[in-house]
Amino acid sequence: MALNHWLLLLLLQVLHEVTGTRVKLNMGGFEDVVIAINPQIPEDNKMVDAIKDMVKEASTYLFSATRQRFYFKTVKVIIPSTWEPKNEYQRVTTESYDKADVIVADHYLKHGDDPYTLQYGGCGEPGRYIHFTPNFLTNDKLHNAYGPRGRVFVHEWAHLRWGVFDEYNNDAPFYTPGGDNLPEATRCSAGFTGQYIFPLGGKSYRDCKIDHRTQLYEHGCLFVPKRHQDTAASIMYLQSLPSVTQFCDKSNHNIKATNLQNKMCNYRSTWEVIMASPDFASSSPIMVPPPDPTVSLLQKQDRVLCLVLDVSGSMDANNRTVRLKQAAEIFLLQVIEAGSWVGIVTFSSTAAVKTHLKQISNDSMRKTLTEYLPTRTTRGTNICSGVRSGFQVFLHKYGSTKGCEIVLLTDGEDTAISSCFDEVQRSGSIIHTIALGSNATKDLETLADKTGGLKFSITDSVDSNSLIDAFSGLSSGSGDISQQSIQLESRGQSVGSQDQLNGIVTIDKTVGNDTFFVVTWGTSPPEILLTDPKGREYTEKDFAVDNTNVRTARLKIDGTAETGEWIYSIKNTHSGAQVISITVTTRAASASVPPLIVKSYTKSDTNKFPSPMVIYAEVSQGFLPVIGAKVTVTVEPEIGTPVELELYDDGLGADILKNDGIYSRYFTSFRGNGRHNIKVRVQGKDQTLRRSRRQSQALYLTGFVEEDGQITMNPPKPEPTDDELQTNLGSVSRVASGGSFVVSGVPLENTITDVYPPSKISDLEVKLDEDDDHFCLAWTAPGNDYDTGQAERYEIKMSGNPLELRHGTFDDATSVNTTGLAVEISGVRQMFRYKPHNFTKENGTSIYFAIRAIDGSSNVGEVSNIARAVVLLPALPPTPASPVTTSTAHTTPDDKYSVSPTPDDKHTTPSNVKPTCANDTNTINTTMETVIIVCASAIIICAIVSITVCVLRKQRYRSYDTCMDITAVNKNALTIL
Repeated sequence: MALNHWLLLLLLQVLHEVTGTRVKLNMGGFEDVVIAINPQIPEDNKMVDAIKDMVKEASTYLFSATRQRFYFKTVKVIIPSTWEPKNEYQRVTTESYDKADVIVADHYLKHGDDPYTLQYGGCGEPGRYIHFTPNFLTNDKLHNAYGPRGRVFVHEWAHLRWGVFDEYNNDAPFYTPGGDNLPEATRCSAGFTGQYIFPLGGKSYRDCKIDHRTQLYEHGCLFVPKRHQDTAASIMYLQSLPSVTQFCDKSNHNIKATNLQNKMCNYRSTWEVIMASPDFASSSPIMVPPPDPTVSLLQKQDRVLCLVLDVSGSMDANNRTVRLKQAAEIFLLQVIEAGSWVGIVTFSSTAAVKTHLKQISNDSMRKTLTEYLPTRTTRGTNICSGVRSGFQVFLHKYGSTKGCEIVLLTDGEDTAISSCFDEVQRSGSIIHTIALGSNATKDLETLADKTGGLKFSITDSVDSNSLIDAFSGLSSGSGDISQQSIQLESRGQSVGSQDQLNGIVTIDKTVGNDTFFVVTWGTSPPEILLTDPKGREYTEKDFAVDNTNVRTARLKIDGTAETGEWIYSIKNTHSGAQVISITVTTRAASASVPPLIVKSYTKSDTNKFPSPMVIYAEVSQGFLPVIGAKVTVTVEPEIGTPVELELYDDGLGADILKNDGIYSRYFTSFRGNGRHNIKVRVQGKDQTLRRSRRQSQALYLTGFVEEDGQITMNPPKPEPTDDELQTNLGSVSRVASGGSFVVSGVPLENTITDVYPPSKISDLEVKLDEDDDHFCLAWTAPGNDYDTGQAERYEIKMSGNPLELRHGTFDDATSVNTTGLAVEISGVRQMFRYKPHNFTKENGTSIYFAIRAIDGSSNVGEVSNIARAVVLLPALPPTPASPVTTSTAHTTPDDKYSVSPTPDDKHTTPSNVKPTCANDTNTINTTMETVIIVCASAIIICAIVSITVCVLRKQRYRSYDTCMDITAVNKNALTIL
């Protein structure tokens, strides 16, 4: 029966995911799209009007671009509570800033206004959110650079909704099309025309030169498109041009372009990916123009929350009531934001209101609220009665339950919980659920799913500290990071008599206000020694100790805590072992400097074996990715031993982009069905932790070629400097709860077989060694089970057509002899040299390679990215052309730059000039001739011997010399798709 519950929950979640997070698709119209304005943005009615105009324009453009299938029907804009109330502002219900589809906020380093979509999944997987800056929405001067806002919105919506990728590439802006053709700009379709120029400053340009080593345009060359084009595709390249009204489809997709769309989607066009989406499957063309979108303005009010806590008899087991009180106290005293309203309800077979709403105006009120927390239990479990009493707490003060929050904690089963599902959905409240123990009702998560709440699963393992982590993760979701509680440490373990729990907590310069150190224990108060970075010591005498059944000691640091390492040592003086835990929370040190934060996601909230779960952790500061951190995740099942694994930001395995601040990993260590709790820990060391640029952004167009041939350039795009990005962040520590997910279909542990294949190789590279016609391939080894362990063998294929190397036709492509190719453990860089038979080199010839790994159980991994090598025959380098300074660039009739050589480039020997000699005497002594001939012969013989030795030596070490430097080749010269 329990398994059936999980299967039902899985089905509900799958149906939910088909239509996205909270957005619904109704007869081709997207409903409940949420756009949230950051609370730190000053009130600006012009920006709200610009959002309305953008949505209206985007709806019309989307309808045309999707061939009359989709449009925007209803959109909700969340107005910050910091703005003045207006009659037209409705009350927020289940919408929140943290779960918005579009976020409007300033970048931390106020350079540039690039729109972008946060994508952490693969091709066809939805993104997390779209980000616009206020300046992008209100500054009309940016139209020339990005295009009309509605068009940009559709470009980003395709990222967010359908998981397509950009068709340009700022890191590889050009590619070689093959043959004797000149290089081309990375774009789709290839029908875009324009000019290739090299800026010289001001309004002066010259023709771009070709780097004869790579056969690509030199670094700094720009492709400037014509403002008026004859092609209608593609929106994922240049939506800003008036002619562009379509996505690239199979008929015009540019398979040679070195862009993410080709790499991530195996050369499928954006329209093919959209056609494969659940949206497309459930839609059909609309024969009449759709109505304009309805835009509603909602305003967030004060946070209103009610704790609805289970006090049934089963809460006496495993010290649950004490743990509940410890965790709820941390929430009330340290986590929930000042100004919030809080009520408390308890329930067993019936419910009781312990206190109606009280506003947290000072520390005294926080303390008062903790006195209402339960300490006794009674019989029965009626969850719906507790929820309904929570609603009554809201209605006692307000005329509506909309926008209010319930934190529902229970450990018991309740077969009647579904009786209030409809009532909950109509309430407009958000319900966060905490399932305590393995017997908590299986339908509990449905309440959170219906209302957009958070979900936590807590085991009875008291040394995991997971219940405190859950309460610490209940932030308001308002977007005001400066008021959000941040967890720096969360650790618990069983400590033997006279043993110690030792550790270090790092407080970095972005945090330190409202800092608390909290120690809990199971039996007897321990000795506490805490030393700050300046050597000041705090003992248990400095802590506020509660020796009642709460068993907690709390220390609040006055002002802003010292930056640096805080060292703790907690000694168990009890005669026996007991569980001791430490929790450290803090807030931002300044409202103007955002703190480093970590957010954890999973690919889905439910999973059916044997599908792997993918766990992500986003580490950022003010929307900038933070790279160089060590990120570990602990996955704790309902029953069994927790599993710890490290997440990586290396662009391999589950991680789609290297150095984007999103750390990812496959999780496959399932040992049973049910809930799994997630906890993420981030450690960053001084000198290794740094901010990075966003890699995927809307294209900032450098300029246009007008109809008269004149070039109109846009102002240079403002960007943060490397010094600003790489400012020392110092050492950092963070801990965060990642919620929970549910697994079903796991067989008994002793019957589990190897069902997981090696992961997809996503960094295959190839280079042709021109000296001996060998191809050198390089990649990072996958594992036996995705990215863990060691595969058994590789299968490599090659073709002149990349489409033949995709999954469906990979088996039919030409095989590469991999004899002698060893398989390394996951994460090791591998190289392989291969010389095809009967290979004829022709300049510009493209050869494509793909690889997949197979494990010892014959589980076959997904086909890799397709790598391309282009034959570039050496040419005599011409004398550099003299710079041509001109305010107007010229094009040949086929729109490709032609650099005319100057007279100095033409190497000629005048016919009237005869070679001369220093001495024209023809009489040479015969003996002298003989001596010269003998000496010359000896020199020639020595030269031949030396050359032979060098060739043999080079041949011996060629594999090392040519393969080891493959990644050092200019990325423009090496096509990696």
